[in-house]
Amino acid sequence: MKKTMLKSALIALGSALAIASAPVMAQEAKSLDELLKFVEQGRVQEAKENKAREDRFKAARYQQQELLDEARDMLKKEEERSAVLEGKFEELELVLTDKQRQLKDRLGTLTELFGHLTSTAGDLRSNYQSSLVSVQHPNREEFVNNLIDKMAGAEQLPSIAEIEKMWHALLVEMTESGKVVRFETDVTSAGGETEKQQVVRVGTFNIVNADGEYLKYEPESGSLQVLPRQPSGPYLGWAEDLASANDGIHSFGIDPTGPTGGTFLSALIDSPTLTERWHQGGVVGYIITAVGAVAAIIAILRLISLTLISAKVNAQLKSGSASDNNPLGRVLKVHEDNPDMDSETLELKLSEAILKELPNLEKSLNLLKIIAAVAPLLGLLGTVTGMIITFQAITIFGAGDPKAMAGGISGALVTTVLGLCVAIPTVLLHTIVSGRSKKIIHVLEEQTTGIIAQHTEGNKGA
Repeated sequence: MKKTMLKSALIALGSALAIASAPVMAQEAKSLDELLKFVEQGRVQEAKENKAREDRFKAARYQQQELLDEARDMLKKEEERSAVLEGKFEELELVLTDKQRQLKDRLGTLTELFGHLTSTAGDLRSNYQSSLVSVQHPNREEFVNNLIDKMAGAEQLPSIAEIEKMWHALLVEMTESGKVVRFETDVTSAGGETEKQQVVRVGTFNIVNADGEYLKYEPESGSLQVLPRQPSGPYLGWAEDLASANDGIHSFGIDPTGPTGGTFLSALIDSPTLTERWHQGGVVGYIITAVGAVAAIIAILRLISLTLISAKVNAQLKSGSASDNNPLGRVLKVHEDNPDMDSETLELKLSEAILKELPNLEKSLNLLKIIAAVAPLLGLLGTVTGMIITFQAITIFGAGDPKAMAGGISGALVTTVLGLCVAIPTVLLHTIVSGRSKKIIHVLEEQTTGIIAQHTEGNKGA
């Protein structure tokens, strides 16, 4: 039993050793002796490998020491070199300071002159970039750019010839700003098509084509573009007359924004027309407009009707017999039909006849009054809803764009303007229509009172 257990343990140990020394053994052990032999071979192989590792480690350690010594020697040399360079740097810095002092002494008061020259050249370059003269004379900036680069380097000084050329360039720009010149250049239409056109430049203020259309200068691309929206009024006609004229004095609309090439006219693109502002009112604006149109129609119809009735009443006043085609005639008809009626009864009959005429004379007056009161309220409703939408947009997108905020608030206030534009004329029309109606009613009451007084006196005389 013990032999069996010992044999099993040895077999297990041998299997483990065989797995560990698998690279050494080419085949599996068939007996314990062969297994022991393989184990001994594996130990010998491992010992050789360990010895090789130790040798490599010792060699690398000696090599690392050599590398470390070399690095320390190099560091020491570089530190010595750095000290030498620092000394040379300090010496050269002193030399540079002395040279700068000498240059400043030699320049003297010319330093201020060159400073002004540099500033003037910078302003002239900026002016060239936005000037309408650059459309006619492109590539004028090369000389100015070279001069600025030369003075910025502080190695060379501008010559007298270059200073005179700068002075001449300023005079040319000043002279061109007072000329009206015709020349040919590329013009981009509102549809994006580019073609050669005859244009007229009015100083540095505006430039128009042969059709009298105002053009906009784009400094970035150096191109001319037709403004999508032209100024209203006589300006286009004046521009066309100027473009076709050869001499003489002509009226022309000058853009007051100056050499920027028409920014005031460009702002017309963003300025909505009356129709566009009306559409900004939205649904509430359309409702207010419809209500105003209804009020205007009612007022006009009532004015026509009351004018005809007033003419018939005036004709009835001059007639000796009552007619049924007007309110006064129908009231007088009551007295003619009842000549022997007592005064009190006749008064009641005439009052009844006047009451029958009142609805026709006062028709639609209350509707006009209601429209005059409701229109401002509708405008206020549209403004409030528009402000709510604007504040919601601000909540979502933020308030970083004041232009968008102003546009939303402006659109919201359009309905208030529409409401007032409807209410004010409606109040005036209501007053006029009401006055015409009251005038006719006053004539009826006056004639009725006279009839009753005459009838009462006749009864007393009898």
